[in-house]
This record gives sequence, structure tokens and C-alpha cells, in this order.
Amino acid sequence: MTAGASGTYAINGTNFTLQPTSGRWYPRTLTGYDGNGRAVYVPLREFEIRWDFIDMASANQIQTFFNSIGATGSAVVDLPQYMATPYQFYSYSGCHLNEPEIDVFFEENASNMMLLVTSIRT
Repeated sequence: MTAGASGTYAINGTNFTLQPTSGRWYPRTLTGYDGNGRAVYVPLREFEIRWDFIDMASANQIQTFFNSIGATGSAVVDLPQYMATPYQFYSYSGCHLNEPEIDVFFEENASNMMLLVTSIRT
């Protein structure tokens, strides 16, 4: 994890052509409790990136990121640093991308596009 050089959302050093509408950290998955009753969580986090509406050229860029990394590669993703003050972007390496999801089309734009970034060490 290093300071995000882009200062915005990016994958492998390339800024998104259309910045997301929102992003959020998912809570880590609870795997159980240890012998002392303390919660045990998976060590990796996930981050959801969402666009309310996105033009097809920008949507294609996101799909191309996924296609270039595929199921076997990893990426460096610039995201808002987890629970940091001040708000700043950090480059998280070794991340995986789930295939982007889109909802219905509206006037030549995709709606509700979502990209899930997984395997994030914070």
C-alpha cells in the first residue's frame, strides 16, 4: 500500500475516464470466534465502485480493465484509503476485479454499473 499517485480512482496507474458516483468499503466477513470469544475476520477487504449512469466508452474502459487482468492477474487499484484522515487515495497492490455489472440502458447510457475490487490488504 502506497500513497495513490493519481489522487483519484485508478487501475494500474490509469485514471477512470468517468469518475464514479460512489464507492464504499464492505465489512469484512466474520469467520467465527476464537476460544476467548473474540471475533475472527478474513484478512482481506472489498471495495465497491459504482456509477449511477455511465456512457458506453467509459463502461468499455472498466470492462477492458477486467478483461486485461482476467481471472489470473492482479491489479494496483487507487482507492480512498481505509479509515484514514484526511481523505486521501492509496494504491493497493495485489487486488482482483470481479466482472463489472450493469443494469438497464437509458438513452444510450448504462445505469447502475458496479465494479467490485477484492483481495485488498489494508
